[in-house]
Amino acid sequence: MLGSGEVIGKLQMSWDKLLDHGDEPLDLSFPPVRDVHPSLTLKAAIVHACDDEDSALSDSLVDSEIARDTDAGHARFAEYAMSGTVSQLNDAVQHFQLVLDQCPVGHPDHAAALTNLAYARLEGYIQNYLQDIDTTTSLFREAIALRPQGHPDHASSLHDLIRALIWRYSKESTAVYIRESVQLCCKLLPLCPEGTFLRSMGVDSAVGYVINNLPIDASDESIHLRRNMLELSPVGQQLRPKALDKLSWALFTRFTERGNIDDIDESIHLRREAVSLCPEEHTGHHSYLNNLAVSLVHRFDHQGKPNDLDEAISLYEEVLRLHTVGHESRDFPLNTLGGALTTRFNKRGDIDDITRAISLYHEALTLRPPGHPHRDTTLNNLALALHTRHKQLDVSEDLSNEVIDKLRESLRLRRLDHPERHLNLSNLGFALCSRFTHTRENEDVEEAIDLCQESLAALPSLHPGRYLSYMCLQEAYLSRYRVQLSPPDLSLAVENFKLASRHPTRGFPSRIITAWNWVAAAEQHSHTSVLEAYNTYFDLLDNHLATRSSTTSRQEAAAAFHYARSLPADAASCAIRHDNLRHAVELAEQGRGQQWSLASRLKTPVEDLESVNPKLAHKYLELSKRVSNAAQSSANITDRAAADRAATKYRKLMEQWEAAVADIRDLRAFSRFLLPPSYADLQVAAHQGPAIILIASQYSCSAIVISMSGDPHHVPLPSISLTELNNLKDRFARAIRHASVMGPKVPRNDLIVLLRTVWDAIMLPIVNVLQHDLKLKFRSRIWLCPTAAFTSIPLHAAHPFQTRADGSKEPCLEDLYICSYTPTLSALVRSRRMMKKRVTPSFATIGQGQPGAGKGKALLAVDSELELVQKFVPATATRITVSGDEATRAGALQALEENTWVHLACHGKQDPTQPYNSHFVMKDEHLTLLDIMDRDIPHAEFAFLSACHTAVGDEETPDEVIHLAAGLQFSGFKSVIGTLWEVNDAVAKHVVEAFYKYMFMDLKDGAGIVMDCTRAAWALNRATHAVKTKVPLEQRMVFIHIGV
Repeated sequence: MLGSGEVIGKLQMSWDKLLDHGDEPLDLSFPPVRDVHPSLTLKAAIVHACDDEDSALSDSLVDSEIARDTDAGHARFAEYAMSGTVSQLNDAVQHFQLVLDQCPVGHPDHAAALTNLAYARLEGYIQNYLQDIDTTTSLFREAIALRPQGHPDHASSLHDLIRALIWRYSKESTAVYIRESVQLCCKLLPLCPEGTFLRSMGVDSAVGYVINNLPIDASDESIHLRRNMLELSPVGQQLRPKALDKLSWALFTRFTERGNIDDIDESIHLRREAVSLCPEEHTGHHSYLNNLAVSLVHRFDHQGKPNDLDEAISLYEEVLRLHTVGHESRDFPLNTLGGALTTRFNKRGDIDDITRAISLYHEALTLRPPGHPHRDTTLNNLALALHTRHKQLDVSEDLSNEVIDKLRESLRLRRLDHPERHLNLSNLGFALCSRFTHTRENEDVEEAIDLCQESLAALPSLHPGRYLSYMCLQEAYLSRYRVQLSPPDLSLAVENFKLASRHPTRGFPSRIITAWNWVAAAEQHSHTSVLEAYNTYFDLLDNHLATRSSTTSRQEAAAAFHYARSLPADAASCAIRHDNLRHAVELAEQGRGQQWSLASRLKTPVEDLESVNPKLAHKYLELSKRVSNAAQSSANITDRAAADRAATKYRKLMEQWEAAVADIRDLRAFSRFLLPPSYADLQVAAHQGPAIILIASQYSCSAIVISMSGDPHHVPLPSISLTELNNLKDRFARAIRHASVMGPKVPRNDLIVLLRTVWDAIMLPIVNVLQHDLKLKFRSRIWLCPTAAFTSIPLHAAHPFQTRADGSKEPCLEDLYICSYTPTLSALVRSRRMMKKRVTPSFATIGQGQPGAGKGKALLAVDSELELVQKFVPATATRITVSGDEATRAGALQALEENTWVHLACHGKQDPTQPYNSHFVMKDEHLTLLDIMDRDIPHAEFAFLSACHTAVGDEETPDEVIHLAAGLQFSGFKSVIGTLWEVNDAVAKHVVEAFYKYMFMDLKDGAGIVMDCTRAAWALNRATHAVKTKVPLEQRMVFIHIGV
């Protein structure tokens, strides 16, 4: 039987003629059926000659009866196929049943008889003439058992059973039948390559049905089946786009239920391929575009990558363009684009986005009138957009009522088992809380609490949606506390802050914002959880930034939380207010310099670990190298699909790296490996002199002085507030600009006034502690570690500018002590530890005074400055000069990598928008901060940066201390001289000359004393004193020392 049982041709040939072909097969062809040319190959031979004529006659009679009934069954079935007369189908079933009765188990035609009867019965089931499908499928299963893999009819028998299961699923919608169909398709497809007759006549349509109708759910089994179907739909196969899309939906669904980033990443990867396989004219093109955008928006919510949201909006715009006014499905892109615009408004605050979103939702609502199955979604989305705009504009209660009415209607329309009903509950809860803050009607907040608890009751413990319910409960309890001042409400609000910020399946960005709000609420209401809130924020931010592969992407991710940039100083201030100075030091360190801390993890030395567990140390180093290589290779990828693949690769490597770190922490002596440093770890920074953290917080300004013994010392700075400090910073910037155009002999009165303020309000209280509490010796070294606004104040230049009664001058800070800076305490500790690796010194002078058109004015004193420096370099050191045409980006990098001491004279530029693009100007390309950070130069010792703006950080994130001098310290230079503002090269050479004179004054023609980079701070101190009469104040203050 072929296809539906139709007769396609007849063969009339005698047995003798057929047997005349001998062993040669006889090929028969038939007219085309459905554009397919069926063919048949026959081969006949006498296999047994029977001597018992009576027996032979009996067998032949039976065979003739089987043949007659079989032919009759086929004939009736063919007539039925033409006419649709039920009686003919019933006759066919009866004839095939008679045949089966004559072909018992063991009969060579038993399988064929089973198949013919089952086929006819299936047709009756399809047309609703027969209801018993169990018997039919049992017949097909029995036939398959008789035709195992390798049997020529195995494939067709599989196909028959698949058809029966598909038809049963279409009528009963029981998942077990479609799942079995998938499993059978996976066996069938490899047996039916493209172009084969069975493939063309029904296999593809069956597989297509299975792909389309296998229920999309988040079960591992469902996704496994979907993967199998995709594997059987190779590139070029027409079913592949649909198989890609269906698997992507299953993964997407699992992501929404479990929050695993691997699922949403793979969903995006699959959807990108589906889009690439379907050009605009393809019927599924707009659907695949929309689905890709959906996944991108969800990944943005989870990871916060701006490119995802921008790409999604671009895709939604394209889908809307393809659904012009009047298109039957225009309501879908109106809704999805509105949602993405609302999300972007929440992140960037462009009022045009939320205004357009509301307009799109209004249009969508007109296309979804009462009774429309998706009206509930549009009502919910429109209400959220209105609520968002209302909060932004702080509008009236009437608009709040409108929002709540729409949310109530949406909730009423949404069925109880809808997978997103929890969102309706939470959204209505948020709106009721918002109205409560205006009306103070207790019924609103109580209903909000009930709604959230209903939502939580409906969701599994790890469902990502629980996060919104926790947040709604937090808002309800906190709102009620602010009105009624009931302490239990505040405790419940804090408890829900904790649950939301620690909900593991929610993305880091949302949880970071929650922790920030927790900090604000705990500070405002003096709750005991405030320090826990700060710690949670820093831990979450650290984990979030660690997911980014490149330095710039980490900086961009951190910048998204620019509103929380004061938290490191605020956290330290909070710990001080709670009389916990050690924890204040730990918080100040953990919250600052996170970019450097994350980058340095992959460079952590493991000598101690190697002596305990060399195998684990080797594994850690290998994984660190692979992670670093993956990060560098992904840094400049612009193609979105390639960038996604690189990000996935990086994340997988990071998971292995984190597992290795966990194994290291299991060792008793390494339990704190790569964890935020404890106070004991940080106290080592004061090994050669006190370290002073200056804290600029909205709550108070103060300093913490750390010494090598005992507890830290708190130094209140009551004479200055954060507002006054920011004002002081701005006044310094103006005074420096003004001084740059003044003559060298003109008094810098503005600067003098400001430096006197720095002395009186900031440094004098600290000096009093150093002198009276610590008994610090005169001319000892101190290290300044400023935070926030303090990073922009020249603290080292603090000066009383006063004369004593005896006519002598009051000493300034640099008269009393040798001042150095450190970006963080950890950076100083790390540099000191690396000092153990000393090599034969080599000195490179790098200069570029003629950078070329558009790269800045010529620096005429550069060449003479390089010659001056070379004269002071001891004979024990090898020396090279890289200047002029040789001072290219590559040439400068090579000199940095190959030498232990470096003097660099050129233009320096601080990039205010992207600090990692800050650079030294070379002959060809810029030598950027990123270039420097990518190098690992453990043997490097000292760098003098005779260029502008090399030690000034990013104004938006001052606590990250991202500047060129810090970059050189990170790459391996233990001691660095940098600059806070613009350098005048004509006068800077006086400081340079004096510096190297003092730096090498004890080294006389190889007298046995080694070049020592730890002398740099002292040499700079002496140099700036020595050139007072030659160099104006602002050009002496500009140079600072960083490091050991």
